[in-house]
Order: sequence, then C-alpha cells, then structure tokens
Amino acid sequence: QVQLVESGGGLVQVGGSLRLSCEASGLIFGINAMGWYRQAPGSQREWVAAINNGDSTYYVDSVKGRFTISRDNVKSVVYLQMNSLKPEDTAVYYCAADRARYGTDWSPPFWGQGTQVTVSS
Repeated sequence: QVQLVESGGGLVQVGGSLRLSCEASGLIFGINAMGWYRQAPGSQREWVAAINNGDSTYYVDSVKGRFTISRDNVKSVVYLQMNSLKPEDTAVYYCAADRARYGTDWSPPFWGQGTQVTVSS
C-alpha cells in the first residue's frame, strides 16, 4: 500500500500564499503521477493539478498562473505552491498518487486524508 500525508494547510488572507506538501511512503516503487484535488463545502471533489514522473505538469484552468506543482523524487514528496489565493480556493486539499501517468479520466487509487485551506477576505 501507499500512504500519503499532506501538510501545510491553514488560514490565509486573500492574495496570500501557502505551500502544501504531500509525503508518500510504503510501497512507493513505480509511483508515476502525483497530484492534488480539492473539495469545497457542498461541492464535488475537483482535480487541481498533476505531475508525472517526467515532470510534465497539468492544471485546472482556475489555478493556472497562480499554483505550481512540483515534486522531489528523492524525498517522495509532491508540493503545491499556491499564490494569489482567492476565497474560492477555500477547500480541503487532497493528495493523490498513481502508478499510471496522468491523463484523461485520471483515477488515482491512492489518497491522503486532506488538509484544510481557508482563504479569508
């Protein structure tokens, strides 16, 4: 099994920044794509960003230019740098991982427990 543990969430004002981290452990051999989803109250879980082992990155349109996903394969950590935060970014952010590459209809089998991000106006 693969365990994913997120950290770095918190309360931030509009326009501020946060960096989320997600550390993978366990049977991480062969992990290819890692990414982030979020779920706001009363909303469905939304994919935010993904990164393949070759470092190709993908973003939902609403965060392009503001969020940056990166990974450290030595430490088995994926990061989400979030800048220019908006109230609509408020959500629980979940880390996800897969032995497959990110692509259309990505359905990662491994998930973290989530970390709360709250953007206050």
